[in-house]
Amino acid sequence: MEPDLPPGQRLQRGWPVTHYGPVPKFRPERWDFRVFGATADGEKHSWTHEEFSALPYTTVVADLHCVTKFSMLGAEWGGVLARDVLALAPPAPNATHVMVWAEYGFSSNLRMDDFLSERTIFATHKGGELLTAEHGFPLRLVVPHLYAWKGPKWVRGIEYMTADRRGFWEERGYHNIGDPWREQRYSYQEEPGDGPEL
Repeated sequence: MEPDLPPGQRLQRGWPVTHYGPVPKFRPERWDFRVFGATADGEKHSWTHEEFSALPYTTVVADLHCVTKFSMLGAEWGGVLARDVLALAPPAPNATHVMVWAEYGFSSNLRMDDFLSERTIFATHKGGELLTAEHGFPLRLVVPHLYAWKGPKWVRGIEYMTADRRGFWEERGYHNIGDPWREQRYSYQEEPGDGPEL
């Protein structure tokens, strides 16, 4: 039986390395994870690497769909659920979107509902093993129901927003939402309401 793949995708047996720019060097003493922007208490929140690593660990079995047309099915991701981070540092009631920030100023925007999906996870592990640096160690976001660019590698924090704003690839012609089942690859495919004007 053929696996259930989004349109235009092909099954990938391995896990190709795809990213833009160099692989950052991890320095645990300098690393922190920040939550800022439209927080409920108006404050910034942060965790050191040691503190973030001590947060509740969860595993999620989920697919990864890359916009370059490969899909990796049934991977086990381990880490901290996005909704658990949100519970520790809640957004203001009028926050509608999240900007995920990563090393080198890379960013990706998400609707709050996508961020709060029960399978959206800040992954530290895949298949029980620590992520490699090339695959995003120490932290990458996995948003299984969207194309993989919506889940950056080398994540450093999240910004709660009260209005949508395009991230790095969304400003460069990628679709603002990125649903693989609707094949939302490029901004020219967007319909009214899918995102802010380019």
